[in-house]
Amino acid sequence: MNKSKIGIIGTGFVGGGLKRTIEEFSDMEVSCVLTRRDLEDFPCEKVYTNSVQELIDKSDLVVECNGDPIYVTDILCRVLDAGLPVVTKDAELHITSGSYLSTKGFITEAEGDQPGVLAAMKKNLVSMGFKPLVYGNLKGFLNLHPTFEEMEYWAEKQGISLEQVVGFTDGTKVNIEQVLVANGLDAVIAKQGMFGFESDDIDMDSKRLAALAKEIGNPISDYLLQKRPARTKFPPGVFITSEYDQKQAPALNYLKLGEGPYYTLIRNYHLVHLEMPKTIREVLMGHGVLLNNSAQPTASVCVIAKKELTPGTILSRNLRNFQVRGEALPIKDAPNHVPIGLVNDIVIRHRIEPGQILMFDDVDVPESKAYEGWRYTLKLALSEEI
Repeated sequence: MNKSKIGIIGTGFVGGGLKRTIEEFSDMEVSCVLTRRDLEDFPCEKVYTNSVQELIDKSDLVVECNGDPIYVTDILCRVLDAGLPVVTKDAELHITSGSYLSTKGFITEAEGDQPGVLAAMKKNLVSMGFKPLVYGNLKGFLNLHPTFEEMEYWAEKQGISLEQVVGFTDGTKVNIEQVLVANGLDAVIAKQGMFGFESDDIDMDSKRLAALAKEIGNPISDYLLQKRPARTKFPPGVFITSEYDQKQAPALNYLKLGEGPYYTLIRNYHLVHLEMPKTIREVLMGHGVLLNNSAQPTASVCVIAKKELTPGTILSRNLRNFQVRGEALPIKDAPNHVPIGLVNDIVIRHRIEPGQILMFDDVDVPESKAYEGWRYTLKLALSEEI
């Protein structure tokens, strides 16, 4: 049996974890890992490289889990131009340049993180006749202004980057994820920042969101925030609240889904890199896209200042989350906003007040393939001719 050759971009928690996971299987092997780090950091393994061309030459499929849209968009343009399919664990990439990248070849988000899990849940539920109204994320904690010391402690304790732990804490991550869900699953972001009800009853409050979706006349992408102090701890998962033909209401009640008319099903885990091989196999077998940013995106994540930003301030990717945070919004509400994925060495042009949304008039943004991809996305969202 010939093993499929899997290339990986990234050596962090997800990239490294995926490599170890694939090593357990007999139907695939990690053939190449692209890294920006010095190759002397990996003295005993020849699989690592700094060469994009080597990654392309040695791979049947490439998995992207680096997380930096500016860096990765350029690489994936080359990978897709070479005809290789791409699987990602990178919602921020998708909402920045994913719609553009999908015009160049096959690219899909994987199961494993919340957006991919919701996409797989939708596919399963729709196949049974459910009509989703809410694609929900369950968030256990939110602090819009965490301190550097707190985040440094948790980054070390959890074994992830400082950038990641701040994004988890201040809500940037959940906003990014739910925008990809909205764009990719034909839902909307109903209001800036989403509703994000504080909750100690997932079933009751998910149905509050469903009622709002019915009023709006469109499925929504949103989240519930665990109320503190909590009666019960939220599981680290997602939920979908749906309608179903009410002729089946007695059967659904018997099956412990309640009396309706809304039914909430919870997936109480997501296992990140452990689940990604499922999507990899499906792509290699010729299955279609699980989730991408679509050709009709409507939502984005804007950048909101956490504190006063003075002219000349440089927002670097590594420390941006102590200066700004991301918040979901409909693109048409603020088409000139700077998307969170482009915040990488951008320069503030004039004073920005705390709580202010960064607009392109406020900053100098370096040119990049990701910026080109965002301009394409914006045209799609505003229904302009491409």
